[in-house]
Amino acid sequence: MNRTKWLAIAIATGCVLASGGLALSAQDKYTVKVSGGLALSEFRGYEGWQAISMSASDKAVAVILGNPAMIGAYRAGIPANGKPVPDGAKMAKIHWTPKPNAVFPNATVPGSLLNVDFMVKDSKRFADSGGWGYAVFEYDAASDQFKPGTLAGKPPQGNDAKCGFACHTTVKAQDFVFTNYAHR
Repeated sequence: MNRTKWLAIAIATGCVLASGGLALSAQDKYTVKVSGGLALSEFRGYEGWQAISMSASDKAVAVILGNPAMIGAYRAGIPANGKPVPDGAKMAKIHWTPKPNAVFPNATVPGSLLNVDFMVKDSKRFADSGGWGYAVFEYDAASDQFKPGTLAGKPPQGNDAKCGFACHTTVKAQDFVFTNYAHR
């Protein structure tokens, strides 16, 4: 093979490797994990879960979502019926900065994505945290990537699967769940 063919093969190989490297550098949001093994992939599809409720403060607006098992538990009367949430129930809380609606300024709507918090009920896996595993994934708009929450975050977050347990002990009587199912 002559030098021109080798050069063409080398350039083509370099282009393929470079484009593959770019594709690999873009984060699949479902690959990120917190210590203790709780991964964003365990909540795949959370964006389409049913709304449980919402919350708002001057720093964040949020929607709280539940997977079908969590919605079923609420419809069965949890927490008022005193029964525990079943294993497999999951919740997501998506936080955004608040901003006025451009066409109706009296209304507040989501601005920039801040983070996503998760809870999953697995009484065997998380027996030492009330049967719940927790995860906080901070969103970085500049890189369009998620990373586990840290104590440097606002608010500070632990970055393991038990990060929410201390706060949630105040609602132990409600199986560690703050949010009631909003009346429809």
